[in-house]
Parts: sequence; structure tokens; C-alpha cells
Amino acid sequence: MKTALIQQTNMADVESNKAKLAKNIAHGAHHGAKLVVLQELHNSLYFCQSEDVDHFNLAETIPGPSTDFYGELAKKHKVVLVTSLFEKRATGLYHNTAVVFESDGSIAGTYRKMHIPDDPGFYEKFYFTPGDTGFHPIQTSVGKLGVLVCWDQWYPEAARLMALAGAEILIYPTAIGWDMRDSFEERERQKNAWITVQRGHAVANGIPVVAVNRVGTEDDPTGQTEGINFWGNSFAVGPQGEYIEFAPNDEEENLIVDIDLKRSEEVRRIWPFLRDRRIEDYGDLSKRFRD
Repeated sequence: MKTALIQQTNMADVESNKAKLAKNIAHGAHHGAKLVVLQELHNSLYFCQSEDVDHFNLAETIPGPSTDFYGELAKKHKVVLVTSLFEKRATGLYHNTAVVFESDGSIAGTYRKMHIPDDPGFYEKFYFTPGDTGFHPIQTSVGKLGVLVCWDQWYPEAARLMALAGAEILIYPTAIGWDMRDSFEERERQKNAWITVQRGHAVANGIPVVAVNRVGTEDDPTGQTEGINFWGNSFAVGPQGEYIEFAPNDEEENLIVDIDLKRSEEVRRIWPFLRDRRIEDYGDLSKRFRD
């Protein structure tokens, strides 16, 4: 299955970002992609660097203007499209929501980000209510997509539950980058940890993983920090964690990759991790901490 990973920089003007995305989606389709994946919160700058109530004006209902826009693109190019939107569910209730479009432009399904970070430069708890859709793959014409979002990618429980529900691939729209004050060595450790944990999800569950990150430096609107340098490195790996392809950390790229969903059957036969799970002894996983 040819898949397009759209790694791009963003600017303050939402319509300019959407226009660039439209071109990049068309590029992926032109090169044969049947599945196109966008980065997290791709319509705007990453507004969670600060807590500002005016940023709630960026949120939209689902369905709404953006779902109309991306649905038309999916239909026009006959691709399954994974998007990431700031959802206004109700007055005062907002989510970080992935919306998946079928190739006919209809909404195949949604996933509301479950794990919400709150770190310097990533003040997402101010904006997003944790998701309540659970960990359920979205059925599409290209397969069952286990769509999760950014901070979810650090949690093996989320990946496992998607796999147990029949996901054929894990997909992570992402917005992650470096604090400009960190040393080069610390930046490398963080980036490598991010890649390693997701490759581990592929291995532990015997399914491919796709992660699409934004790239470029975005300023802190408060001026208190030097902003975030998003580290790109969008990548795809197979069910043994093997690299299929990855993008650079400092450039925009439309990455076109071939993903063989059938390999999971072969890998799970030689590494039957799901067979050998000791589910009767895992009850404590539902606890916050085991004292």
C-alpha cells in the first residue's frame, strides 16, 4: 500500500497552511498513494506553547468547514486521508481529534486524543479534554487504521489495545520538537527515544507504524522561550521495527512509502506475542501505581 507522509512547516495563516496541504496531498496521490497522513494540528501554528483563551477561536465543529475541505480533497484524489483537527464539541468543551476520510470523501471515523501532556511549551491540558472514544481502529478501504495522536505514542497500552481490536497499522500524527535551550546531546536522546518507543510498538504488536511530525521552528508567542524546533523525522517501519523510510529533521518532505500489510501475518507466526500473553496476571495494569 503506497502511503504519503506529509511533513511540512506551518505559518500563522490557516488558509495558507491548508492550501499547502492541498498541494502536498495532490502530490502524494499523483505518486500513487492510497493513504495520506498529515501531522498533528496541521491547520495552524502549534498554539499550545502558551495558554491563551483566544486560541479557542481556532477550534471547529466536526462536521464543519475543515472536514468539508479535507473530505473534498480525499474524494478528488481518491485517497484515504488522516487529518488532525482542533475540535469544538460544545461551548467550553474541546478535543484534539483525528478525523479519517474515506476515498469517497465521507468521514470513516474519528479518534479523540486520550493522553494529554502538560509540559513547558506543550500546555495541552489547557485546551483539550481527554478523549472518550476509546481505542478502536477505523475501518477504511485500505484497512483497519489504529489512529492515535502524538503523546499517545509513548504508551504501549494504547498501541496494544488498538492491535487487540484488529488494527492493521498504527498511525501517529505528531507535533514534537526540541526546547531550544537543550544541548545537542539531549536533543539526540529525546529524538532517538521517540523513534525507539514507536519501533517497539511495531515489534511488540507485529504491525507497521507510521509517524508524521511537523518540522521547522515556531516562536513562543509569549517570548519567554526561544520557541520549539520541531524535529521532523517522520518515518514508517514494518512489523519487526525495520525502517521502511524516514524524512530529515530540518526539511519539508512528502515521503512516499510502500507498506506491506500482509507481512504482519508472517511475523506474528514466528513471534506469537499475542498467543503467549498471560492475561490472567495483568490486572494490576489498570492501577495508577502498584504500591
